[in-house]
Amino acid sequence: MVQISLRKQPVQARSQATCAAIKEAAARILVTRGIEALNTNLIAETAGVSVGTLYQYFPSKQAILAELIRDMRAEMLTDLQRGRQAAQGCDLNTTVRILIDATLDHHRRDAPRAEALEHAEATLRMDGETERLKADIHLLVVEILTLFGVDAPARAARDLAALASGMARAAVWAGETDFDDVAARITRAATGYLRPN
Repeated sequence: MVQISLRKQPVQARSQATCAAIKEAAARILVTRGIEALNTNLIAETAGVSVGTLYQYFPSKQAILAELIRDMRAEMLTDLQRGRQAAQGCDLNTTVRILIDATLDHHRRDAPRAEALEHAEATLRMDGETERLKADIHLLVVEILTLFGVDAPARAARDLAALASGMARAAVWAGETDFDDVAARITRAATGYLRPN
């Protein structure tokens, strides 16, 4: 198995800036040229560092991708936590819309990057930290659905995540950029799913 975690944690500001430059270079290459073009030599060149410097922090391109994916999932969890706070006291339909908006925030920030990282995530075996972030995201949605008395909340959370992800990806692939409209459509589908029979 390829190591997908940092070799050493950057502590000083300069080291943190170097790691950030390496990750940003990898993300740029991933978006503009695809995962097939991604290699440590090109990442180092794009970041303006030596390959040796890159290897001080990252043992492989997979480790860089894993770090970018962890960052994205951590941002998504933070967005959802903010959404949960904003939705306190709201009805189910309003809460669903707020959470859908929160899940689309990473697409609003940079849709091509989000899509490229989600595609890369499907090809990598994720580490425990990334899996925990994904589990925390799922648990947050389960807790909210439980508060509203939704039947089988764990299954509903999984289904809603698949629904939202599929619709968002289809919108990105179609070149859509109006994520408010995408959120409205996902919300209609999600609230329809949650409507009692």
